[in-house]
Amino acid sequence: MIALLALIACALVVYLLARPRTSSGIKVVLLTAPPVAGVIWLLEEVYKRLFTAVAVATVFVIVLIALLGLLGHPRLPIWAKVSAFGTVPVAALSWLLVVTADDTLKDPGEDPCTMYYGGVGVSKAFPPQAYCRYEDGSTHDLATGTQFVFWVCFAISLALLSMGLWQAVRDPRTLVRQFRSGMTQST
Repeated sequence: MIALLALIACALVVYLLARPRTSSGIKVVLLTAPPVAGVIWLLEEVYKRLFTAVAVATVFVIVLIALLGLLGHPRLPIWAKVSAFGTVPVAALSWLLVVTADDTLKDPGEDPCTMYYGGVGVSKAFPPQAYCRYEDGSTHDLATGTQFVFWVCFAISLALLSMGLWQAVRDPRTLVRQFRSGMTQST
């Protein structure tokens, strides 16, 4: 039953995204809210991390305002506006790949540090880093290419979202315009 409801919800989202009269604000919310809601639910219900779930929700609202401000920015080309929708998910995915590169959740002895390098896996959430630590104190970095991808996408996303947030603060009507009908606005 849940799979059927999820399928219907996905079909509705695709329909609203493809419909030209749907406002860009609604499209942004439809694209971004479901995955973030899933993460918040996991943090609160599964991992019992209420404070982290509230922090994620707060950051999501700020990023949503920044995205809407970015879409309403009058002088930015469309490719710059759309690139935020590519760099933010790539940054999030590369962050996830970096912090799980040491596979600390696996049974001891099955992670890549123990199996291939003879060390212990260590990861840090921010700045994202994963490495193997050896008994003599030396380290071996894991996922260095993915770290580079994260930092490039993070910098681009931060610059674009800062411009969008500045636009939303400077002209709050930008946010309201993003929720008007798609045929009457010009973005």
